[in-house]
Amino acid sequence: MDQATVSAGYPKGFLDFAVSRGADRAALLARASLKESDLAEPDARVALPRYVALIKAGIALLDDPALALKFGENVRMQDISIVGLICEAAETTAEVGRQLNRYSRLMVDGADTSPPDIIRTVRDAEGPWMEITSGFYNGNPLLIEAEFARIVWNARVMFAGNLEFEAMQFPRAVRFAHAEPSYRAEYERVFRAPVVFSSGRNALLLDERFGTLRQPPTNRYVFGVLSKRAEALLKELESAKSTRARVERLLLPILHTGDAGIAPIAQKMGLSTRTLQRRLAQEGVSFATVLDELRHRIALHYLSGRKVSANETAYLVGFSDPAAFARAFKRWTGTSPGAIREARSEEI
Repeated sequence: MDQATVSAGYPKGFLDFAVSRGADRAALLARASLKESDLAEPDARVALPRYVALIKAGIALLDDPALALKFGENVRMQDISIVGLICEAAETTAEVGRQLNRYSRLMVDGADTSPPDIIRTVRDAEGPWMEITSGFYNGNPLLIEAEFARIVWNARVMFAGNLEFEAMQFPRAVRFAHAEPSYRAEYERVFRAPVVFSSGRNALLLDERFGTLRQPPTNRYVFGVLSKRAEALLKELESAKSTRARVERLLLPILHTGDAGIAPIAQKMGLSTRTLQRRLAQEGVSFATVLDELRHRIALHYLSGRKVSANETAYLVGFSDPAAFARAFKRWTGTSPGAIREARSEEI
């Protein structure tokens, strides 16, 4: 199974928050084996264990075991994730839940055994519970306390001044699956509700009226734009998990060597050559097609940069003979490498 990932906005948000509390930025990154470049794009993916390691590093450096809880209390989802922006633009609280489930993989992704929804509503004699179903959160107390605090404070900020919201207790109660920590008092301060630990589930008890609240008006056009971007990100995430994408990632560093055969790639993937061929065939491509189309894309990239000659490009994409590269390029584009390079030069 591929390693779980989190959108880079989360570790970036925690990093900035911990630094604002006095933690050393370089030390935090080093302890989590992260670089600033890993967090430059909020929609990029970061290995989930590194995010958890970053939180633990912040706790250790600041000597504050409640730091994850405070992170959720102080940093809104809108500031760290496109999913937060979509939820803010939703018309009702009920729609927020649907959007969270729809785009949950943009927040944390990677467990094949996780249920399709990240939250669900479960009713009992006390009322409706918003229960977390994700194995990622349920298996890590630091993640669940941060996200529950974020959900609660996001609502409090959004509905500040809303008389209907202020007439209800939100949340009415909180349940955590993990054992009671040493900083229970911080939980009670943050949630302002009865908190039970070792309950067997992670859930917030809601007022019946909460699900009918209408959020402050926002631009629905913005909601549509954000949704389209989120759908594109979901497709990119799924594509990145394909066998083809994995093969391309392994081919890129060795493309220039001319030794980009299927056998070494299969070995690096821990597969037999036949199994790799079969998996690619299931995606409608062959290894030869993947290699050929990758060479095409990379060649265009080099020639568009105008700093590499046609002959140099030939070697960089794995051709030992420039004439063979020229023939392949003619097949790809209908023209010569030199013509493409000259045309791009005239554009500047």
